Parts: sequence; structure tokens; C-alpha cells
Amino acid sequence: MRLLPCGDVGLLVELTDLDEVLAMHAELDRAPPEGVVDMVPAARTLLLTIDPSVTTATSVAEVVRGTTLRPGARRHTGDIEVPVTYDGPDLAEVASLTGMSEREVITAHTEQEWTVAFCGFAPGFGYMVRPDERLNVPRRTDPRTKVPPGSVALAGGFSSVYPRESPGGWQLIGRTDVVPWDLTRDPPALFSPGVRVRFVAL
Repeated sequence: MRLLPCGDVGLLVELTDLDEVLAMHAELDRAPPEGVVDMVPAARTLLLTIDPSVTTATSVAEVVRGTTLRPGARRHTGDIEVPVTYDGPDLAEVASLTGMSEREVITAHTEQEWTVAFCGFAPGFGYMVRPDERLNVPRRTDPRTKVPPGSVALAGGFSSVYPRESPGGWQLIGRTDVVPWDLTRDPPALFSPGVRVRFVAL
């Protein structure tokens, strides 16, 4: 673990891998250090924002160093079902890459819960993970210039739903009508860290 100051009110916690990030996020969410007002996870870091009128980065760093991580711990902030039509243009390619049939890919995608680990790339784009690595596939070698909104995708052990039309290199296996990002909703993001997602085949 490495701790780095981030501006005047931030502390960046660098960890070994995503599992450690999720475990640290879960522990600090369960028992937040005094004066920490926000936590933003990423693939290998957790950014803590501090209220300097309440605490110091040094005090928060001491708490972080003393935190015991529980392997497999995950923050839980809600549950969402995502209906999916599995007719994506890369479904056959994913089946070939994984050595499964298309039906087995769909079953593998729907049979377990995914957890939103962190957000990025575009507003509303949640990086979802699960322990089962059968669907760990590479990005496409030829990224698309336009991916339709609502596309359900896989890449590098993650799954997600494209919130809007954008370029993208993930493998598209289906589509959904859920709206990941809506400014009229509070909060706008449907998939926030800690949300558990179950995909349901239509």
C-alpha cells in the first residue's frame, strides 16, 4: 500500500489490485474515518476526499494503514436487475474466445451477480466484476467508432452497459433498455460503486 497526498484535501491510496481496492472501500464505508467526505474507487486506487476543518491527511492515513482488509469484501449499495436481449454482434466471438456455446455465454452472464467496482470512461459507465473469470475476454482488436447506447458488453473480466453512443472496443453481447445515466434522476448514475447487478435474459 502506498499513500499519496492529492491536492489540499485528498489522499490517494494505491493498492495491489482491484480486490484490495474493493476490500478497502468496503471497510472504510463500514467505518468511515472522521472527516472523510467522499471516496472514489478505481482499478488500483481509492481516492479519499477530506474536510480539512475536521481532520488532516496524516490522521486519515493512520486509519487507512491500520485497516484490516477482508478478502472478498464488497460494498453493497443496492440491487438492480437489467433485462437483456442477447443478440450482440460479438456474441459468437465471445463464445469462441471462451470455448463456450452462445447459450453457455448467456447463462454465465446471467447466473451470478455482478458488482459495480468503479465508474469511468463516460458518465454512467460502471465497471462490473464478479469472481467467476469464465467471461474474461480481451477487447476487440478493431474498436468501433460508434457503439449504440444500451449495448451490454464484456472486456477484461468486466461487464458494463454503454450509457450513450460512443466509440468503444468492448465485446458487445446484447442490448438493454435501461438508462445508465439520466440527469433528471437523483442520482443520475444507475450503476454506482457497490451496486449489485443481475442480468436477466429476455
